[in-house]
Amino acid sequence: MSNKVYDVLKYIALVFLPALTTFVGIVLKCFDVPYTAIVITIMTGFDAFLGEILRIQSKNYYGKDER
Repeated sequence: MSNKVYDVLKYIALVFLPALTTFVGIVLKCFDVPYTAIVITIMTGFDAFLGEILRIQSKNYYGKDER
């Protein structure tokens, strides 16, 4: 994975997806859309998955766990 791809994915995982998830949750709740909790859970799970993939990639690149 190139540095540029890593940086873009890191931005998406740390900034964009949490903000989008919050926005979507608020909008869906305002309109009383059914299954809002399920949608938010799936979005949060995907963000956690992406974060873990990036952590593993970072560990492989640096050769140690940076937690």
